[in-house]
Amino acid sequence: MAFFLAAEGMFFAGLISAYWVLRAQFISWPPMGQPRLPITVTAVNTVILLLSGLAMGQTGAALKRGNLAGLVWWLGLSALGGLFFLGIQGYEWIQLIRFGLTTALNIYGGTFYIIVGAHAAHVMAALAVLLVVFFRAVYRRYSALNQAGVIAARMFWIFVVLVWPILYALLYF
Repeated sequence: MAFFLAAEGMFFAGLISAYWVLRAQFISWPPMGQPRLPITVTAVNTVILLLSGLAMGQTGAALKRGNLAGLVWWLGLSALGGLFFLGIQGYEWIQLIRFGLTTALNIYGGTFYIIVGAHAAHVMAALAVLLVVFFRAVYRRYSALNQAGVIAARMFWIFVVLVWPILYALLYF
């Protein structure tokens, strides 16, 4: 998992680098006439995702104490936060497209959707892993001695949670 996350970190570093190179070619960013990104709604959405990361952090303590009900609770809360994050982000995308921010119009829209979309795809993948671990926890497949799946899911989830504030600051400000 550590090697996978290192590769994913390099993937996002490449996206960020490409963004900065493209952005540096323009005098005004975002280009004139583009809709402004929803900073406040996305800030709330960022808090939701960060809280889900904090909930995921509690899974280790619950498992060490042998609190399987707590493990299920924290995994479920993490997954719920991820689902809310994706739902709000999807709604934002629909609104931005309605306001004219598209990939075809200019590089601004293209880079925005590629970077945010790549993150959303990672959230979906991490959420799929998280849900598998959640259902395995419901069926009591984990214990203090058998927690590899929970650890891997926690690492992946916290990675996607921590990447988002960086992307949010980069793209929205």
